Formats: sequence, structure tokens, C-alpha cells
Amino acid sequence: MSLLDIWLLSVALAMDCFTVSIASGVIIGKREWGTILRMAFLFGFFQAMMPFLGWFATNYFAHYIEAFDHWVAFGLLAFIGGKMILESFKPEEQHFFNPRKLRTQLILSVATSIDALAVGISLAVTGYTTIVSLLEPLFWIGLGSLLLGVLGHLMGLRFGDAVRKHLRPELLGGAILIFIGIKILLSHIYNF
Repeated sequence: MSLLDIWLLSVALAMDCFTVSIASGVIIGKREWGTILRMAFLFGFFQAMMPFLGWFATNYFAHYIEAFDHWVAFGLLAFIGGKMILESFKPEEQHFFNPRKLRTQLILSVATSIDALAVGISLAVTGYTTIVSLLEPLFWIGLGSLLLGVLGHLMGLRFGDAVRKHLRPELLGGAILIFIGIKILLSHIYNF
């Protein structure tokens, strides 16, 4: 795999993180660097770790992981998205979804990176036979998600006022998460 292929793979894997970061920026509504950087770091970390786990498990558990990884991602994202939509109609102090919370960030990081397990399996069968050879793609995958996570959050902040004037950010964020979950599910079921 060429460096260009790895960069394109990194950007493709980071798109879900980017979208969730935009929604989080809209919801938070102000620049909180601690929240932004922690969420982006977690996105990058999990996007890099999932391909590693997929690569590692290829020799032992590949047929088990492929059977349900998309259902887990869909379930997590649909659950969080549904809760966000319901909460968009409640007073703010009763909201479950809070992008500032570590628990929420961890759930989102895992949910948006589960499909990267399959990338690890692909790396294992395309010639990445040692951990050392795997370090370069994992680095670029993690860095891509981190950078696009920061960029997405900042874009959500920049355009959040316009969104907040016309609709509820939690409603939009919940719909986006459910859409991402459906996309992951359909892409695995129909291989597109």
C-alpha cells in the first residue's frame, strides 16, 4: 500500500469522527480546548487501535469479529442518537448526551471506530506481517482522525450559531449519529 493509499484510507476512516465532531461543536457552542483535544485524541487513538486489533485478531478471531462488528457500531450510534433526539425536547439540565463528558467521548470513539477492525484485517492480508510494518499506517490513521476531529469541532463552533437559530443541535446531532450507524450497517450488509 502506497503512502497516498494510506492517507486516503486515513481520511475515509476519519469521516465519521469528523461528522460527530461537527455535531459536538454545534452542541457545545464555545471553544473549549480541553474538550476538543481530548475528544480528537480519543478518536485518533481508537481509529488507530481498532485496525491493530483487527490485524492481531485476523489469525485467531476474524470470522467472529466480521459477523457482528457493524451491528455493535449501529447499536451504539442508534442508541446515543435516539437519546439525543429525545433529549432535544427536554430542558438542558436533563440531557444525557454531553460531548464534554469522558464517558460520552469514549462511547463515540468506540462506536465510530469499530468498522476500522475490518481495515486491520485487510492490512494483514495485504502484506503487513509485522507490528513494525503496521506502525506507519496506524500512525497516519490515528493522526488523520485526530486532525479531522479538531477541524470538525471548530467547524461546528463556526457554523453552530446558524444551526442553533433554526433547529435544536441535539436533534441534528442525534440524526447524524443514527445516519452514521445506518451507513455502517448498510455498507457491511451490502458491501458498498
